[in-house]
Amino acid sequence: MLDSQKKTERNDIPRKTIYRLSVYLRCLARLKDNQMETVSSEALAKVAGVKPTQLRKDLAYLGHFGTRGLGYDVLELSRKISEELGTSRLQPVVLIGVGNLGRALLSYRGFEKEGFEIVAAFDVDESPPQKQTARPVLDMRELPEYVRKHHVRMAILSVPAAAAQEVTNQLVDYGIMGILNFSPIVLDVPESVMVNNVNLAIELENLSYFIHPRH
Repeated sequence: MLDSQKKTERNDIPRKTIYRLSVYLRCLARLKDNQMETVSSEALAKVAGVKPTQLRKDLAYLGHFGTRGLGYDVLELSRKISEELGTSRLQPVVLIGVGNLGRALLSYRGFEKEGFEIVAAFDVDESPPQKQTARPVLDMRELPEYVRKHHVRMAILSVPAAAAQEVTNQLVDYGIMGILNFSPIVLDVPESVMVNNVNLAIELENLSYFIHPRH
């Protein structure tokens, strides 16, 4: 699970509710794939792994909709959640740091389906590895003009820990408002900037706790 450094204030929706809305959206996508047009709160809650009362409380932040006895219209609910999450149309994202992880992220083609497009990658190395990538790899000096010209507000950070804070400061100065951080440090950012931390080592430690035999 992602670790968020800042609490969102958008429409006063709690951070945990935002996370669950993303889960609901993916459950609805599977229902659409199965040609299901309506779903009850009980059925949707079951596939999402939450209680029906929790689901109804979360969806109440989106307004009052749904039909008693029929449930929610799958397409309409998907649209409402996508609009609230800001993923109803592709959002441009820049990737900073084109090492092994950066190249792997560039190769992943699933972002577009979720409403995000990595439009370009940037690296301090003027001649990064010439392995074929789906998006251009540009010099960091080109980043501020690119962000301004393409109205980019989100970035993925996959640089070494030693450089992460300095690069983050630059991103904030350039107008980036949301950062997905793969660097293993806690970033210092203004209150207006949202950071989601992805620390794979911590996730593995959590798994280790549950599988490790205890006496």
